Amino acid sequence: MEIDIFTLFPEAFEWFRSQRHIRSALAAGHRLGFVNYRDHTPLSGGQVDDTPYGGGAGMVLRVDVVEAALRARYGEDPTTLRDRRRVVALDARGRVLDEPLVVELTREPTLTLLCGRYEGFDERVLEHFASERVSIGRYVLSGGELPAMVLCDAVMRKLPGALGHEDSALEESFSAALEGAPEYPHYTRPAVYRGWRVPEVLLSGDHARIRRWRLEQSRARRAQSATIGARAPEPSDCNPRAAGAQRPLS
Repeated sequence: MEIDIFTLFPEAFEWFRSQRHIRSALAAGHRLGFVNYRDHTPLSGGQVDDTPYGGGAGMVLRVDVVEAALRARYGEDPTTLRDRRRVVALDARGRVLDEPLVVELTREPTLTLLCGRYEGFDERVLEHFASERVSIGRYVLSGGELPAMVLCDAVMRKLPGALGHEDSALEESFSAALEGAPEYPHYTRPAVYRGWRVPEVLLSGDHARIRRWRLEQSRARRAQSATIGARAPEPSDCNPRAAGAQRPLS
């Protein structure tokens, strides 16, 4: 897989690139590249943003700056790029990242991620250059770099060669192997600590019974999560920031 991340802060990803599973994925032939909007801006002084039409606080990442960076990387009009490549804008109003979307993105041979900053993108970037918008949650962040890392981590750990054991990503939270439920509890030595005992079934050696117990635990956790979600209050209509609506960057 080939992933390009467009950002004003490529140095923010240095720690991310150093993580073992990311290094393993890159060593296996997958690619993670970075493009700095500022390196390709057509404006003087490295300018990349401007004040919003209609007034208001903050600065907006300019459409011509994003186009220049995309053209420099791909050598074509960004309006046609999304016909052959999935271009994802990290945006709080987008589709929330979940396991089905991660699996879907993992099947793509190429991905382009657009990180916003300041008050977000000029809306024309989202309308004409992006294939879609993806959010990691209904809350506000200062930029798209952290969401890009979250998305890349979720996708790249599923790629061949990323994890030490190929089965590691098969049976985990929200996977098809667990019927989309959260992962079951894990225990390790000691078997008894301060009187807290590991469930007997896990010490039984009966793999069929252990498998049934784990599925039951996953289903119970899903039911518990549904109950908690049903009790969660809706964001206040008078507080758009609570819904992640003020700065569409995550």
